[in-house]
Order: sequence, then C-alpha cells, then structure tokens
Amino acid sequence: MRIVHTMIRVKHLDESLKFYCDGLGMEVLKKKDYESGRFTNTFVGYGSEDDTAVIELTYNWDTHEYDVGDGFGHIAIGVPDVYATCDDLRKKGVKITRDAGPMKHGGGVIAFVEDPNGYKIELTTRAE
Repeated sequence: MRIVHTMIRVKHLDESLKFYCDGLGMEVLKKKDYESGRFTNTFVGYGSEDDTAVIELTYNWDTHEYDVGDGFGHIAIGVPDVYATCDDLRKKGVKITRDAGPMKHGGGVIAFVEDPNGYKIELTTRAE
C-alpha cells in the first residue's frame, strides 16, 4: 500500500495552479471537468501517480469559500535548501507564514508557505 494523493478543495483553480505549478514547480498531471457534478479535478505533482503521491485540487464550480478547519495540518514538500527555496518563492510573491529556520524543539530547518486557499505547506529537507 502507499499514499496515492491528497485532495483539497480550492476556491479559484487558476490561482491555485499558479501557486502549485509556477510557485512550487509542480506539473499538471491530469485535469477533468465533471459537468453533471459541476466540479473540476486537477491532479498536480512532481511525478506520475504511478510512483509518487500527488495533490488533487477539487474546484466546485458553485462554491467559492471554504473553512480550512482546525483538523487539517499541512502538506510537506522536501526541498534541497529551505532558505534558498524561501528566497525564490518570496520573489514569486508566495506568502511565507514562517521563515526558514530551525524547528523550535530540535530537528531540521523548516519553513511554511500558504496557498491561495489558506492551506499550509511545510518546506523541509527531510523528505527530499
């Protein structure tokens, strides 16, 4: 068994794709409109669903606000250099909610960014 994807609901698909693809460097792997359900599923990631976990962005055509809630934590992305990645993302206009630095209670260097929907993304070297 393995994790195939994580699904998050997005308010604006184009803004979300700009964040995940232009900002974080993911690629659109597949996209499908479901007219009868009035939603679009777009899968983004760094590799094929066959061998890597990806993110499913679900855009419901008639819903433009969501409450992220207090149960969701974050998605973690491994990067070679958290400091350099933050510098690059800052130049692209990505919202950084925690600058690169050591974890508070010991461990590696991390940072957090926020997507246009309020979801937190941890940048870490641990899983790269």
